[in-house]
Amino acid sequence: MLALKITSNSELTLDSGDGSGFPIHPLWLRERCQDVASLDRKTGQRLADPSDLPLELRITSVSALPGERYRVGFSDGHEAEFCSAEILRECALPSGDHDCPTPRLWDASLRDFPRAMWPPAPQPSPPQRIWLEAFLKWGFIIFSGVPTSPGSLLTVARTFGYTRETNFGVLFDVRSTPEATDLAYTPVPLDAHTDNPYRDPVPGIQLLHCLANETTGGLSTLVDGFAVATELRKQDVEAYRILTQTPVRFRYRDSATDLTASAVPIELDVTGAIRAIHFSPRLDYVPIMPPERLSAYYRARRAFDHRLRSAAHEIRFLLKPGELLMMDNRRLLHGRTGFNPAEGLRHLQGCYIDSDGPRSWYRLLRGKTA
Repeated sequence: MLALKITSNSELTLDSGDGSGFPIHPLWLRERCQDVASLDRKTGQRLADPSDLPLELRITSVSALPGERYRVGFSDGHEAEFCSAEILRECALPSGDHDCPTPRLWDASLRDFPRAMWPPAPQPSPPQRIWLEAFLKWGFIIFSGVPTSPGSLLTVARTFGYTRETNFGVLFDVRSTPEATDLAYTPVPLDAHTDNPYRDPVPGIQLLHCLANETTGGLSTLVDGFAVATELRKQDVEAYRILTQTPVRFRYRDSATDLTASAVPIELDVTGAIRAIHFSPRLDYVPIMPPERLSAYYRARRAFDHRLRSAAHEIRFLLKPGELLMMDNRRLLHGRTGFNPAEGLRHLQGCYIDSDGPRSWYRLLRGKTA
């Protein structure tokens, strides 16, 4: 368990309890000063650029105060108070998505889908934090009770973040049409894919709201791309390496649009953890490379794609009228089974929001209930 200790009159040490602790760097501490001379109280932003602080800055004094606080003096003459809990909380933060729930990887054995009733319950017991925890953990959540009037999904979307307008509009209708500009607007089955990999940046979250479904087909499918990529890394290291290092060009064109972006199929963050999946077999074009490299890439893509389409990883469900699926488009791949439009109408509406909206709201709610 992390703790702070004064090891001398000029040293504050982070103690991990296992002998791996170390002194806190003076500059690291100095740029976190919370006093009015260092920080604007309304915006929470620094009043000076910390890069202008002297590189040889030293801590000249440390004294303990009541309430687990410390008063620290610095060699530039500045003094400030620090809260032990705040320092330890930041020291414990991982890289990447700070203090959000860790993704729980899943496969086709997942039975208890994260579900919730819309609209939110009134105060004093709002369920939004539970919803957000479930979404951030599993990568999706299904809401029931959303009105089936067109445009209702925007109310849900704007509860979680700002809508992302694209060439398809603020919202788009997913139904079979004779003049389809995308296979989503036809009755053909769709394999697992992420949406809009031809955009930069890619929309982070997609919402799909069922207004009508009078067909026996058209089942929605989901796959946890992080889980499949993790399995690939364990079982086929070379394929995983190739897919994390080979940029692929994605392109979408219609009469009014020509969008192109390049991304690796499995994107890693600076720590080497999986950050995003970019995969759409209908739209991907690998650049020209020597035949042996292309052969290795095609083998790697096949190994990944076959796992994504495996019954061992895919869940299927019928999205009923009034149900709304919210899913992480950078983690999950989605698709659908084919259907016969002659049986009746299948009409969904969709929209996008960015990934940071639910994460921001989760942090705010967690802070209020902590």
